[in-house]
Amino acid sequence: MSSRNAVLAQALQLSPEERADVAKCLIASLDEPADQHVEAAWLAEVERRLQDVERGTATFVSWDVVRERIAARLRTTRE
Repeated sequence: MSSRNAVLAQALQLSPEERADVAKCLIASLDEPADQHVEAAWLAEVERRLQDVERGTATFVSWDVVRERIAARLRTTRE
């Protein structure tokens, strides 16, 4: 039995919650290390958006509108 199969057999003996945690850790291990500049830029953007929400200057769009915009873009890319 290969080590992969042995690990898989052991993992399948875990509870669903434990298997989910193992899967999450395995998937996270596949991600490339994050570029610190990119992480910092995203954090700054999140902070900016949060401040807009707190000041009441943020514009919100309903899920129905967003879904229709996505569907429209998909339709135009297929044509």
